[in-house]
Amino acid sequence: MSDEIAFDRSFDVPAGRLDQVTPLVRRIVAPNPSPFTFTGTCSYILGRGTVAIIDPGPDDPTHIAALLDAVRGETVSHIVITHTHRDHSPAARAIQAATGAPTVAEGQHRAARPLAIGEVNPLDASADMDFRPDVVLPDGEAVDGPGWTLTGIASPGHCANHMAFALAEEDLIFSGDHVMAWATSIVAPPDGSMGDYIRSLERFAARTESVYLPGHGGPVRGAPAFVRDYLAHRVAREAAILRALDRDVETIPDLVRGIYIGLDSRLVGAASLTVLAHLEHLVASGRVVTDGTAAITGRFRRAA
Repeated sequence: MSDEIAFDRSFDVPAGRLDQVTPLVRRIVAPNPSPFTFTGTCSYILGRGTVAIIDPGPDDPTHIAALLDAVRGETVSHIVITHTHRDHSPAARAIQAATGAPTVAEGQHRAARPLAIGEVNPLDASADMDFRPDVVLPDGEAVDGPGWTLTGIASPGHCANHMAFALAEEDLIFSGDHVMAWATSIVAPPDGSMGDYIRSLERFAARTESVYLPGHGGPVRGAPAFVRDYLAHRVAREAAILRALDRDVETIPDLVRGIYIGLDSRLVGAASLTVLAHLEHLVASGRVVTDGTAAITGRFRRAA
């Protein structure tokens, strides 16, 4: 099984420009490019006249002003949040203050699992811990406006409160950071869970929507096949970890060096946490053992 994914990194949309992506959807990219956000966060405006803003983005005054200018003369009925990382949700406060619209999300930010004794969550600084949705949307429930309906799809993995949203009228999904065309999603414990992520991908692979609009980069096209490639990549990554353990590679730093050849040095920390996420999944499934709780500083070996 190949772990090759046909990524599309040809997204050259400038920050601040309002683009019509589909008949119902407009997009503005925030000016927050980085190795983790690609060219910036994609904020979407859904509908005409009465609209929803999906993922208003970081607390950046320029981006907030661009979003408010784009909906001038329209009514914002909902501010929809896929998840509460700081590149997606903080601008909701300013947008709400200007429009009065309620926020909609799966829930507040939380870790995917309890912290171990002495463990510190390295991702706390990237989380919007103050966010509390006005409307907590259960899996499968919907919010709507004139000509559009958004149905929540609980998709934990990247983080515990991640929710994608299906747009029935255009047969597409706003996928947040769950599935993106330009790269795989980071799954970093204790914020995220690889077991949850793989189960969420399996759920998406069974869906029929062919287009996803992600939180970063351009649209995912041929989405069901692309999700299957995502799943194959995760299976192949765990196979690579198991092969390394068979060669008596025991620690996460050594696993990262052996698996992520040519990795950008800025991404070593993220890769280490992703390997930890895979190891947690392998330990939970009985294929790998470690002393005590799986940890970034632990030593790992194949189960007998």
